[in-house]
Amino acid sequence: MIQVDGIVRTILLVIQVVALGAAAYALFHAARQRKDAFTAVDKLSKPIWLTILAVAFVVLLVFTGVQLLGIVAIVAVCVYLVDVRPRVDDIQRGPRW
Repeated sequence: MIQVDGIVRTILLVIQVVALGAAAYALFHAARQRKDAFTAVDKLSKPIWLTILAVAFVVLLVFTGVQLLGIVAIVAVCVYLVDVRPRVDDIQRGPRW
């Protein structure tokens, strides 16, 4: 019989590793951007996003991704990667045509 507990642990470990990688990437990306690019696209300022992402990274190191704080950290990272990052990249690249 298949050990369900082992499968669940493996899935949770994969979620944890992917969330940590995404948080590290988001933190690295935010640190490399210009300060005025965040306010130019009507988002929170760069220091605020760096703080949010750094706290999310630390929370994901301490807690698993399925606990309440871990879920909040994953949501914060996803908001940055899906909403803020594309707009900041677009404003720095300029028009594509």
